[in-house]
Amino acid sequence: MSRRPRHVVDGATSGWTLACLAAVALVAAYVGGCAQNGSLTWLSAYFAVTMATGMAVGLWVWLRRPRTHMGPLMFWWPALWLAGDISAAFPESRVASTIGVALFVMGPIAFAQMALSYPSGSFVRSRLAWVYVFVLGYAAQVVQNAYNLLYLDLSACPVCPPPRVPTLLHVDSEPPISLQDWNDGWLVFVMAILPIGLFVLYRAYATASPGHRRSLAPVVLTASFLTCTSWITSYAVLTDRSGVLAPVSWLQTTGALVAALTALLGVATTRWARGSVADLVVELERVGPGGVRSALSRTLGDPTLQLALRLPDRGVWVDDEGRELTLPTGRDRAVTTVGDDLAAIVHDPALLAQPELLEAAGSAARLALENERLRADLRAQLDELRRSRARIVLVGDEERRRLERDLHDGVQQRLLGIAVTLGALRPRIPDDAPSGQILDEAEGEVRAVLQEVRELARGIHPPVLTGEGLGAAVRTLAQRMPVPVTVDATPDRFPAHVESAAYFVVAEGLANVTKHAHATAAAIVIDRRDGLLCIEVRDDGVGGARAGEMSGLRGLGDRVGALDGRLRVDSPSGAGTRLHVEIPCES
Repeated sequence: MSRRPRHVVDGATSGWTLACLAAVALVAAYVGGCAQNGSLTWLSAYFAVTMATGMAVGLWVWLRRPRTHMGPLMFWWPALWLAGDISAAFPESRVASTIGVALFVMGPIAFAQMALSYPSGSFVRSRLAWVYVFVLGYAAQVVQNAYNLLYLDLSACPVCPPPRVPTLLHVDSEPPISLQDWNDGWLVFVMAILPIGLFVLYRAYATASPGHRRSLAPVVLTASFLTCTSWITSYAVLTDRSGVLAPVSWLQTTGALVAALTALLGVATTRWARGSVADLVVELERVGPGGVRSALSRTLGDPTLQLALRLPDRGVWVDDEGRELTLPTGRDRAVTTVGDDLAAIVHDPALLAQPELLEAAGSAARLALENERLRADLRAQLDELRRSRARIVLVGDEERRRLERDLHDGVQQRLLGIAVTLGALRPRIPDDAPSGQILDEAEGEVRAVLQEVRELARGIHPPVLTGEGLGAAVRTLAQRMPVPVTVDATPDRFPAHVESAAYFVVAEGLANVTKHAHATAAAIVIDRRDGLLCIEVRDDGVGGARAGEMSGLRGLGDRVGALDGRLRVDSPSGAGTRLHVEIPCES
């Protein structure tokens, strides 16, 4: 995993230092101003503590995660909120009035941006979220605040809330639209768009990945609470219900404090998770083949985690089973590489907000991943060998079918033609002529050769197997046996290469009955069970057969193994022979 360039780290540290100094100055100015003018109440002190806590949390996240934008976002929303209320500390200062009016409500909007960017800090939720925050939020509030900067003057209203002096940009006390109508209209606008904000937030939560949803849930709850209190505050101001403002302000400030502490808890949980990397190191020493993915999944808290292992000789990625795969490129999944493309962790995008955890887990698992890559390479080679064996079997079956067709359509037809020609000559030759005897012998030889060609063609690949299936072909084979053979075969059809392999298993089993078993009866059972074609050939002969000692059974074992099947011979002396074969038959 790559390290952050030093000049980037130095730049982030400088920004953090300035933000830290600004936070201290802002809190000191607010508390000092309120104490000086006598407005330092329990509520204002609680508000100052809450915003200070929020900025401290933001600074801590900023320091611990300099690679993301989450820290600055978590710092700026309480900083803007406190700065927007600075005129309460200096009600007679035109500078404070200008700052307070210019930043009015910017803090809650920054909180909405932070909530929709949590936990990675990247504001990429949706176009609707972007419009809500930057158009309906920041842009609309800039217009609202700009109008008040130009025309707001509460110096003649001793009971009005601060600021009680005009701003530095004040131009006229008689605006084209009355301040009452302008601000009432703004309150109506705020009450209308706040439900949109909840919709955007819940939509982001509903469409998030499972891991992201877990980290987003506390933020969604606190943001919902703050949205509801903001709506109540707007309604109370619009309808002159000033009696509920103080209780609602307490609730809203409490919601902001809970939001800050929730964010702190989320980051602290991440720090605790990094401590589990030590347990991961110990676990990886004991883990067996294929267990690295499970161990990383538990450590990172992502049940959907996958491993991608690089096979440099082939230039491909494979999973821990050796199956080739393509790394995802969409937003639903994230990819973190380990080492020099040794492996890649495909995980929930929410983990991108925890780069230190990812880096620590990847470093701890590097040796285990190297071993896993070697295992995957071996599995891939075995799979390729298995596929090549299956291809050889398929090619052999196809060649058998071609030879059978050639014998049937070529040699057999020509022999039939010769037999017909000889038969046509028979009426022209007297029965007692020497040539008649020669003709009879030639005709007999032709018919004998024709019969041998037919038997050979049936042995190479019987036509009934292709036309009517395995059951019919096995019954035809059993009818030619010199001992009674019962057949219990499913009527199901199977892939051609499976039927061909099964037919020759039965043929070899029956050949063993005839040549070696000295049996008086045999039985064949063919069935489909759990995606397997199961074949059993048994007899009541002398037994003692061994697959390794008989070339026919050994060849069958190779043929069945090439199709991922299994062959088992049970042949105790004096108790007959049982040949059992299982071949995967899913097409």
